[in-house]
Amino acid sequence: MEDLDLWDYRRRVAEIYRTVRASREPEGAWAEWRERRDQLFLEHPQSPLSAEQKAAFTGLDYFPYDPAWRYETTVKPVDSHDERIEHSSTGSTTFRRFCAVETPSGMLVLYWLESYGGGVFLPFRDATSGLNTYGGGRYLLDTAKGADLGHQGERIVLDFNFAYHPSCFHHWRWSCPLAPAENRLVASVTAGERGTVNYAGAEGLGHRE
Repeated sequence: MEDLDLWDYRRRVAEIYRTVRASREPEGAWAEWRERRDQLFLEHPQSPLSAEQKAAFTGLDYFPYDPAWRYETTVKPVDSHDERIEHSSTGSTTFRRFCAVETPSGMLVLYWLESYGGGVFLPFRDATSGLNTYGGGRYLLDTAKGADLGHQGERIVLDFNFAYHPSCFHHWRWSCPLAPAENRLVASVTAGERGTVNYAGAEGLGHRE
């Protein structure tokens, strides 16, 4: 039954991002994204939070919405090869570098998940990492899990207001891929989910991005 719960959780995440992509009002879509994420964290059996955390949960913390952190940009070719990205705890995941994007704060590499079905993965760190956000970085895109802001041809949407922490930030029982060194931005990305304190972990480790 846990597998069915996870299937449902991922479908709900995908539905949230489908609404985001369809909206012509990014800030309004962001507000709905926040509300629906809080609902998942509080109510869903596959929430990253433990039962004890849910009892004290009052909502995820975010920087205020800033339209300056939203870009539409064209991808660029990169040296394509497989990389194993280490996890916050045990394990690693194989991704392939397949393109890159330039932002005003620096270049970011996009990775392709090298397993059945694949998917785009865009983790990053920045000057807030370890200060105002998780030191292991945040995610902007993870299309295998439904986190997809959209693209048309080689033009993609990057809206850092939708940056979020991996599950391992919220509870130690999850083991998540961390942002590689090449995806560290020099600027402070003051957009998206914030917070610095990791919750106490439960026994055992799951695998969750």
